[in-house]
Amino acid sequence: MFSHSTLEKNSILMLIGILIVVSIGGIVEIAPLFYLESTIEKVKGMRPYTPLELAGRNIYIREGCYNCHSQMVRPFRDEIDRYGPYSLAAESMYDHPFQWGSKRTGPDLARVGGKYSDNWHREHLSAPRSVVPESVMPGYPFLMDNPAKINDIAGHLKANRAVGVPYTDAMIASAAADIVAQADPDSDGAEALVERYPKAQVRDFDGRPGQPSEMDALIAYLQMLGTLVDFSAYKAQENLR
Repeated sequence: MFSHSTLEKNSILMLIGILIVVSIGGIVEIAPLFYLESTIEKVKGMRPYTPLELAGRNIYIREGCYNCHSQMVRPFRDEIDRYGPYSLAAESMYDHPFQWGSKRTGPDLARVGGKYSDNWHREHLSAPRSVVPESVMPGYPFLMDNPAKINDIAGHLKANRAVGVPYTDAMIASAAADIVAQADPDSDGAEALVERYPKAQVRDFDGRPGQPSEMDALIAYLQMLGTLVDFSAYKAQENLR
C-alpha cells in the first residue's frame, strides 16, 4: 500500500509507470507483425482485379459511389439474411483503399455480383428510377458514351503492385489488351485473360460491341463483387455451430 500511495502522489513516478505499461502493451501488439507474413487469413479463390474490373473500381471511386454504398456485410443475422455471407478480410486484401463502412443510403454491394443482369445494371446506372422507383441515386448515362481509359491501365497495375498486389510482369504487359478482351467474348485474348485471372467474366457488359466503355468497366466490377470466394464451406461451418 505504501508503494502504491507513493506512486499516486508522485506525478513523475506515475508518468514513468504509465509509459512502461503502454510500452509493454505496444510491444505485445506490434512485435508479431515483424515476423508474421500476413495478418489476413488467405482464402481460396481470391485474385487481383482484372484491368477492366480495376478500371471499373476507379470509376466507382471517382463518382463517389462509396458515399452511399458500403461493401462490408457485418456478422449479424439480419445482415446475413439480407445481403448474404458476412465479409471476410481477405476479400479486401487487394483493395487500395478498401470500400468498407456503414453508410447505406443505398444497399450494401459486397454480394451484388450476379444478383442482377447486365441489362438491369445498364438501366439502373443510366436511369435509376426506371427500375427502382424509390431510388434517390443520380443517373450516370454518360458512362455509356465515355470510352474506358486503356493507355494508362498498365500504370494502375504497377501502382497497385507497389503496395503489395501480386500483379506479374505478364499481367502488366498485357493490361491494355486484357481490358479490351474482357469486353469482347470473340477476342483472341479472352482465353489468355481467364488463365491470368480465374473466374473473370468475359462478355459485352454494356451491350454495345466495340471499344470498351466506362459502363463496361463499372458493370464488370459490380458483377465480380462477392463472386470469387466459394462460401459453401463457410455456410457448412456455420450450420455446425
